[in-house]
Amino acid sequence: MTTRRKSNHFLVQGSILAATSLIVRIIGLLYRIPMNRIIGHEGVGIYSYAFAIYDIALILSSYSLPLAVSRLVAARGAFKEHRNSYRIFLAAMIFAIAVGLAATLIVFFGADFFALVVSNNPKVALPLKVLAPTILVFSIMGVFRGFFQGKNTMIPTAISQILEQIVNAIVSIGASYLLMKNYSASINVAAYGAAGGTLGTFIGAFAGLLFLAFVFIIYKPHLNKQIRKDKSSNRESYKDIYYLLIITIFPIILSQTVYHISGVVDNSMFGHIMEGKLISIFDLEVLSHTETGLYTSDDISTLIGIYSGEYRLLTNVPVAVASAIGAAAVTSISAAHAKGYVDDIKRKVHSSIKFNMIIAIPSAVGMGVLASPILELLFRDSYVLSANFMRLGVVSIVFYALSTVTTSILQGIGRLKVPVINSAISLGIHIVLMYILLVYTNLSTYGLVIGNVTFALVVCILNWFSLEKYLGYQQEIMKTFVIPLISSGFMGIATYLIYNGFHKWMGSILIPLLIAIFVAIPFYFALLIFMKGVEEDELLQAPKGELIVRILRKMRLL
Repeated sequence: MTTRRKSNHFLVQGSILAATSLIVRIIGLLYRIPMNRIIGHEGVGIYSYAFAIYDIALILSSYSLPLAVSRLVAARGAFKEHRNSYRIFLAAMIFAIAVGLAATLIVFFGADFFALVVSNNPKVALPLKVLAPTILVFSIMGVFRGFFQGKNTMIPTAISQILEQIVNAIVSIGASYLLMKNYSASINVAAYGAAGGTLGTFIGAFAGLLFLAFVFIIYKPHLNKQIRKDKSSNRESYKDIYYLLIITIFPIILSQTVYHISGVVDNSMFGHIMEGKLISIFDLEVLSHTETGLYTSDDISTLIGIYSGEYRLLTNVPVAVASAIGAAAVTSISAAHAKGYVDDIKRKVHSSIKFNMIIAIPSAVGMGVLASPILELLFRDSYVLSANFMRLGVVSIVFYALSTVTTSILQGIGRLKVPVINSAISLGIHIVLMYILLVYTNLSTYGLVIGNVTFALVVCILNWFSLEKYLGYQQEIMKTFVIPLISSGFMGIATYLIYNGFHKWMGSILIPLLIAIFVAIPFYFALLIFMKGVEEDELLQAPKGELIVRILRKMRLL
């Protein structure tokens, strides 16, 4: 049991990062509510376009750095090679500054070009220019985070993320309000509002970087002591380290680029194909003010604002758990892979996937059942279209969670090219499907939701086959998928009845919604444990597992 708990220590670290990621996403969700109301649907659409372009630039320049650095540092940490770990940190920092600065300059001076070519909307250039310096900040911050994660601690990353998001929230709301107020007479007022939001992202990231630099200064004396005690005869040259960085970073960059570019492809194809077309019957509810009956660039920005600023924003919240567990799994699996511990790797894979599904499946069901009240409460959005996005697309939560964690596992076992190939195949299918849906059907924005779901689904399927091929691994099905799905189904029925009952009685949204959520969570986990979806030894491996087991025994659930 002790060995088993130790082997799954990464779940504790992953849970810390997962909890932090959820807090960060919730803060992000909460501040986006007033910001979205301040800048409106058009402003949110412009903001989303700018972020889609920024995300690609960030991925190409530095998004892979935390993962690559943590993987390389963890592999050397497994053999106590502290000097080589530090040399990797220094090499990665120089790389981050050079590449991050280049990407920042390209995005800043090429903002007008990207705005027209990608989004077909010149208003996107202003918030994109404000956002550009954030790439350099994130590049440097990514090296710090990767180094600490490679040292098997997620706490510096966790605290920096929370600090970053709090500062981001305050500045985004304040700057959006002030810029909208000061430029209220301008025809580009929505672009100025979006620029206020992107300014918050930059200032927040800079605050997170300052914190990580402060932690590193405090940690440096301990690191120096580790280096002095390092008796390893293996001294890697900087030439070898840069070679390792490049061959590690490049496949991750390709994988993440292909994985995230689907959002840019969706926005770009939608903007170019739909402008000038007859407005779909599905969108008339939202665009009833349009006189010509044809889509304009402002109409498209409004629809993208609903799709990205509401549907994608909400469904990304639970996926944060998968990203956090994936980050922890890469570090832990890389160390086990370096020593050739195949059985240990398989246990970690099983724990990672099961943990994610236990969270992702009920999240998807809950969001689908409560779609209308959540949207109305958070965004004052009572459109049927918006609620249908959620109902149709919440299954993407499960697929994105599974594809994210399996991609991290494949990278952890050194199969860096495999997720690239799988994501590229899925993207090719996605582009063809999106073109058919937008050109030859009248589905309009529903096509975006369908494409979002199918893209992640194909990646899941291909990654699943890859794990079986390269690791000889087969996931247990009943307790990982079937029991959580059945438990979530009963939870969904109970949640629906509780919310609607209290809503009819009280007439409000907030209190019935809170009651339904607070009843749904323990009800789901009680069903999960009752149906033996989680065993006692698995609970003991979780953070505060012994306390959880004692409580469940008192409740006679164990």
